[in-house]
Amino acid sequence: MDTANLTAFLAVAATGSFSRAAEQLHLTQPAISKRIASLEHQLDCKLFDRIGRHISLTESGLALRPRALEIIDSLEDTRRALSNLSSVIQGRVSMATSHHIGLHRLPPVLREFTRSYPQVTMDIQFLDSEVAYEKVLHGDIELAVITLAPNIEPPILAERIWDDPLDFVVAPDHPLARVTSLTLDRLAEYPAVFPGPNTFTRRIVSEEFSRIGVEPQISMSTNYMETIKMMVSIGLAWSVLPRSMLDSQVQTLALPATHLERQLGVIWHSGRTLSNAGHAFIRLLKHNAQMVGLPPLTPTTTLKS
Repeated sequence: MDTANLTAFLAVAATGSFSRAAEQLHLTQPAISKRIASLEHQLDCKLFDRIGRHISLTESGLALRPRALEIIDSLEDTRRALSNLSSVIQGRVSMATSHHIGLHRLPPVLREFTRSYPQVTMDIQFLDSEVAYEKVLHGDIELAVITLAPNIEPPILAERIWDDPLDFVVAPDHPLARVTSLTLDRLAEYPAVFPGPNTFTRRIVSEEFSRIGVEPQISMSTNYMETIKMMVSIGLAWSVLPRSMLDSQVQTLALPATHLERQLGVIWHSGRTLSNAGHAFIRLLKHNAQMVGLPPLTPTTTLKS
């Protein structure tokens, strides 16, 4: 069975469109149609129903899809394993990172990596940490540099790279900016802007309020830290931001009994053979963390999801 035909089948199944699959694979639409027709002929069954412009998998197509994914993943893993027999660091690294980490943490690492390994192609997707986690879990990408989930479990492996302290912040002219002795229950009386409800950061902050039985007054939510900072800076609400983002646009609130911190790190799938380039990238991440004075990193850790 031709793996190119299986790749075309998976692209059409994922996009629901022959034209979009062709764009994704850098082929013409007739070439995609020819590959699907060839596969249907080989298997002696129809894989897609075509009703007008709508395309859907047939029962046979639904049965083939997980098996096709398994075949392609197995071939890719074999290719990486054989390539790793050589010590040469080359090829392609598919990775994801959050917008915040991509803007504030990764640039020096990426700069050094591309200079050190010019034969490696970086395929980077900017995604929410939770989406990136799922992509690693399902084998869509090799690794992700994200906000680590409070709990991670096999088959995901995680390595802490950076500690990321979080501070409560308001606009300098916000009423709370003048309060010298502040508590979480007093803070909860004012409108807040939080990361989205499914984010790891939201979970960390919400658990701190749940610990004392208080519900914060969340008036808005967004997954982009830069947007949260903007809304705080114009006085719309208070929020929690990474300490690395703080400047004169916002004012830190002192809550002596409260300490919030998230862990930023890299994750990968234990059942997937990391490429030499993937190993090299993780080593560079760890080296970068040690160079900026963080405590020694824990060994590769298997945590809960």
